[in-house]
Amino acid sequence: MSLRDDQLATLKAAGKDFDYYNIANLDGIDHLPYSLKVLVENLVRNIDGANITDEHVKTLLDWDPNAEPSHEIQFTPSRVIMQDFTGVPCIVDLATMRDAVKDLGGDPEVINPQVQSDMVIDHSVQIDKYGIANAVQENMDIEYQRNGERYQFLRWGQQAFKNFRVVPPGTGIIHQVNIEYLAKVVMSKTEANGNTLAYLDSCVGTDSHTTTENGLGVLGWGVGGIEAEAAMLGQPISMLVPRVVGFKLTGSIPEGVTATDVVLTITDMLRKHGVVGKFVEFYGEGIASVPLANRATIGNMGPEFGSTCGIFPIDNVTLDYLRLTGRSKEQVALVEAYAKANKLWGDASDPDYVEPQYSEYEELDLGTVVPSIAGPKRPQDRILLSEAKEMFEKTAPAYETEKTVKDPVAVSTDFRGDFDIENGDVAIASITSCTNTSNPSVMIAAGLIARNAHAKGLKPKPWVKTSLAPGSQVVADYLKAAGLQDDLDALGYQLVGFGCATCIGNSGPLLPEISEAINTNDLTVTAVLSGNRNFEGRISPDVKMNYLASPPLVIAYALAGTMDFDFETQPLGADADGNDVYLKDIWPTNSEVAAVVDGTVSREMFLKDYASVFDGDHRWKGLDVPEGELFAWNDKSTYVRKQTFFDGMKATPDPVADIHGARVLALLGDSVTTDHISPAGAFKASSPAGKYLTERGVEPKNFNSYGSRRGNHEIMVRGTFGNIRLRNQLLASVGEEVTSGGFTYDFLAKKPTTIFEASRDYIDTKVPLVVLAGKEYGTGSSRDWAAKGTVMLGVKAVITESFERIHRSNLIGMGVLPLQFPAGESYESLGLNGTETYDIAGVEKLNEGVTPKTVHVTATHEDGSKTEFDAVVRIDTPGEADYYRNGGILQYVLRNLMK
Repeated sequence: MSLRDDQLATLKAAGKDFDYYNIANLDGIDHLPYSLKVLVENLVRNIDGANITDEHVKTLLDWDPNAEPSHEIQFTPSRVIMQDFTGVPCIVDLATMRDAVKDLGGDPEVINPQVQSDMVIDHSVQIDKYGIANAVQENMDIEYQRNGERYQFLRWGQQAFKNFRVVPPGTGIIHQVNIEYLAKVVMSKTEANGNTLAYLDSCVGTDSHTTTENGLGVLGWGVGGIEAEAAMLGQPISMLVPRVVGFKLTGSIPEGVTATDVVLTITDMLRKHGVVGKFVEFYGEGIASVPLANRATIGNMGPEFGSTCGIFPIDNVTLDYLRLTGRSKEQVALVEAYAKANKLWGDASDPDYVEPQYSEYEELDLGTVVPSIAGPKRPQDRILLSEAKEMFEKTAPAYETEKTVKDPVAVSTDFRGDFDIENGDVAIASITSCTNTSNPSVMIAAGLIARNAHAKGLKPKPWVKTSLAPGSQVVADYLKAAGLQDDLDALGYQLVGFGCATCIGNSGPLLPEISEAINTNDLTVTAVLSGNRNFEGRISPDVKMNYLASPPLVIAYALAGTMDFDFETQPLGADADGNDVYLKDIWPTNSEVAAVVDGTVSREMFLKDYASVFDGDHRWKGLDVPEGELFAWNDKSTYVRKQTFFDGMKATPDPVADIHGARVLALLGDSVTTDHISPAGAFKASSPAGKYLTERGVEPKNFNSYGSRRGNHEIMVRGTFGNIRLRNQLLASVGEEVTSGGFTYDFLAKKPTTIFEASRDYIDTKVPLVVLAGKEYGTGSSRDWAAKGTVMLGVKAVITESFERIHRSNLIGMGVLPLQFPAGESYESLGLNGTETYDIAGVEKLNEGVTPKTVHVTATHEDGSKTEFDAVVRIDTPGEADYYRNGGILQYVLRNLMK
């Protein structure tokens, strides 16, 4: 008998009996943080005697808050959620795996999601049309024209795979649809014996902001597409028992402060504290006054803190939100009964409440939070609004060059008339993204500031591209019900679509005349968005500086028209009587916002909007969909291509080998993000991807974005390391000018060229490649293509000072070796500049079932001298070693399924 058998018990909720795994009576459970109790339940329920044993549960129950992570456990998510950019390649890989199974003589039907897997199509809408009444319909028409092939493929997948559902375009943002509809908090299923089993909802996603669900008490986080595919196929996720940071919230938000200001403050605090690889858990009596929408906004920013999750426990706030969003009485009763029975109830005022122990502590009095923005290139770079003008003036010169024109530049347009633009002007002011559009308080605040501005005759400046892209149709409903959409329309904030839009680089083109003026005069213009990502080159190729702000502040900056603005001392304009109007004159009070939220946001809205969530509109229903268990690949498709990862795959993997004679493909600095590595956004006809499409008869106007073409590996590998802001210092090492973008030096051809073209040379001559970088390599979204593209370029190892969690794991998942320089060392301190040839010895120990702590690296300089060092192997768990030995996680899973 195992713990799994011992702990099976019965629970009554809403008049019905449920089986469940009782963890409340296990020794050691009381002191555990909520998030680790969730892991205990997960382990107990999935004990199989091999991968998960009683001993793993005991290790977790004996958790030492002060210990460094060393114990490996297996986490088995109850669900997987995907968005379309990262999700399409997952389904391409599953379809390719079916072909591979058939080629190896197996049954293709063995490849199916083993757990509920949902895809929300939200990343493809681009803001082509804005500032007009029917912008949303026109943008959706264009979206379907651009993405018809992808959508046909996904419709095929919806029919061909079991346990796979698709939420069609135009519904909302993945994370908002997740918390408003898909998440159950406690799930249930019928067992083979006819009983109903209740168990905790947990969910990993192919988008790093999956942590939004943490606000509901659902444990989960963003994983690479490759990990997500393995989870879909029933593989547990290997992880080390983490340190848990307890974050106590006290007090209440003061007047004039928004939930966005709170999350930017928490992000700033936790980045300074250092939480990479750790769980963050919010606790204390103060959380009872934090609305669920604010909890979700905080949880959403987990990737920006750097933590794995940012979770709140289940309590009455959770139940109220479930009721509001249309969950059934029975479901709400089950959540309450289950949480209380399993000591997962987080009400700190309950007499039986036991305060958890944490590894580290942080505390924030919400009453001390002040209005803030973040930028110009990282979400953790918080700026007090009162100091924003001064900070902009300090930062802007770094973005100017000798070509930058300092004087105003005249622009003449049909759409917005004639005006001058200059450095610092706001080119884009967009209310968008999962961070804020799931939060009625900030969306209503934006509507009220629009109403007040409109009443005083204020308008955004004509050079500002304004847009409103809510996270769900419910947002559009309550803005309309409150009469606020008319005021937003009057300021140019017409609805442009339901999706991520600006936050993921789908801001769409600026007016051609504005774009030309910016680029001809090398102007430093800015973007302000209510999002969570503002990395360089992400928002628009025309915009150098990007700032995160709350939705009402986005409108305020649109009215100001420039980042070089002090809201305290400078008026936004004048009213009809000629009186100056300041931001304080149009800013709504907290009580005004709360009154509108309480009076308009209703359960009926959620029930109506989610009644037919999987059906789609006439465009979706009208797609021509192929049938069959195997996908009929079209060799001429430029969107969906059969992957090459399984070409020539054997039933048993070859032994892993040491690396000899490797050349450096890229020499990079600190904080290289997955945006720098993974292709995203638009690309030019002169780029390798552009040339590929042009050769196949695709016109530049139909290129679409990298994200929309993630199902075509030929496009993606050509864009890897191709970000316009990437600076490969290898060019400087050989005396060439460092050109921003995807360029390198080809040591075989002895010339500078694109990273893609150099990689083809090296692959043709069987020369392995390495990448050298600094600290925090791979920060940012959980992009599988940052790893897939790396391996397809022929890179065998990446050597850095430190890695961000998800990207390190993804590299291993694709068979790339992540290595770190010895503590305190870097390529600079070791005297390396990328011109060397590299040998890496000791990798072969992995064939003996041993993961070496270090491998020996020998860098041979051009003069024949050598630099030698022991690099730390960042294969952190036995499970990761299995993946690496198999050449990647998908190969490992496929071989196991074939067995």
